[in-house]
Amino acid sequence: MTMQTHTTTQIRTAIEVLKKLGERLNEHRAHSITQLPDTQFGDQYAARIEARSVEQATRIQTVSAQLEQWRDELRQERRQCVSQRV
Repeated sequence: MTMQTHTTTQIRTAIEVLKKLGERLNEHRAHSITQLPDTQFGDQYAARIEARSVEQATRIQTVSAQLEQWRDELRQERRQCVSQRV
């Protein structure tokens, strides 16, 4: 099995997809909470939705930050390769 080297464009696309996913999850959270009844059960369920949403957002941000770091490392490696060829 060979390891595939991803391009900075592919990584940037992945970052954008994660951002869109985060936005969609946030919209879904907001919509779900507004649809709940104004009862103790509704409030408890809203709190669980909110907690789960925060957890998912944190994961997305973590992966996005890792991808951004990887993209920056690839850019740096490519710059070094270009400067060594010149």
